[in-house]
Amino acid sequence: MRDKFLMAYRSIRERRARSILTVLGIAVGIAAIVSLMSVGYGMEEAITGELTKMADMISVMPGEISGHGYVEKGSFTDRDVNDLQRIGGIKDVSAMTYDAAEVEYRNERTPIFVLGGDTKELGSFYVEPVGLKEGRWLRENDYKGCVIGDRVANDFFDEVIHVNDKLVINGEKFIVVGIFEKASTLYAADVDPHIFLTLRTSKEVLQTDEVKYIMVRVYNIADAEEIAEEIEEAINDNHGLDDFTNAMTMGSALELIGTVFNIIRGVLVSIAAIALVVASIGIMNTMLMSVMERTHEIGVMKAIGAKSRDVLTLFLLESSLVSFVGGVTGCSLGVVVAKVMSLGAGTAIGIEMTAVVKPMVLFGGMTVAMVVGVLSGFYPARKASKMSPVEAVRYE
Repeated sequence: MRDKFLMAYRSIRERRARSILTVLGIAVGIAAIVSLMSVGYGMEEAITGELTKMADMISVMPGEISGHGYVEKGSFTDRDVNDLQRIGGIKDVSAMTYDAAEVEYRNERTPIFVLGGDTKELGSFYVEPVGLKEGRWLRENDYKGCVIGDRVANDFFDEVIHVNDKLVINGEKFIVVGIFEKASTLYAADVDPHIFLTLRTSKEVLQTDEVKYIMVRVYNIADAEEIAEEIEEAINDNHGLDDFTNAMTMGSALELIGTVFNIIRGVLVSIAAIALVVASIGIMNTMLMSVMERTHEIGVMKAIGAKSRDVLTLFLLESSLVSFVGGVTGCSLGVVVAKVMSLGAGTAIGIEMTAVVKPMVLFGGMTVAMVVGVLSGFYPARKASKMSPVEAVRYE
């Protein structure tokens, strides 16, 4: 076996340029898999870490979440809110309403979503993680005050909006008392394009008594799932439907996110696998060329007593060594690329994240490299082992 290893190493070294290119082909495929998987795990951990901070929250929505998205089925009533306040284990219940309104600023008009709710709860939910760039947050007596998101302030009108500027919302004048910072990806859709009012004011401006969203906080996180079931049962009974409402805990949200990321990783790995297919063709081509170039050598080996399985083993060792080096190079390169990608991705989505390089990913990368090498090298190795010694020796 030692002689076979030495012969395989000598053959690879003699065909250095071709072997290096083959190694690079494998390395690129393995690096793509390792880096994409590691960045995916890092992004998942960063997002779930942010959501875990809200583990005591239950989001209550009047609709159903299915594979096709969210289907709204109506709105909540004051009776629903009062019934939730009587459920044991609930710390706070915050009712919210929202709808599009016509907003005017310096003779420009555009529709913008207005969101109203309990100022204390909205503050803890949005102000703490996002932060205010200018001004202050709403108070309960701010009947003519509003806080706006970053896009409302900078993108929706020709002129930038500042604190103390006046907006006209559905015909009523309001003073901007605060402006949010630009939100991270996790909060951008909820904060940046919205105007925030107190619950009472938003109902008056939107001319509605409907409650479209309820945010619940619990005392004990361990009881969240049980309380969510009680919430759904109470509200469903009020509306006479079995699936009128959906109470989602952060645990359920994390499970949903985990499923989504598993699908994303599967797609990314499938794309990266294309590089491995190309690499396997490269290995097969390299080994076939090696067999043709060494036909005379194979004939001499068999003529002096080498068996077919010895020749088969020799060529499989060559392809395995090339794959092993390619796998190690690919894993190392993948770790470096993952670190760089995570910095860029973290900056792009606005949250701090680092690539998570799991041992099973590296082990999987090496396993895939070796399997690709052995399978790609099997046909050329078998072809070499089946050669007739007489014909091989006469080959020029």
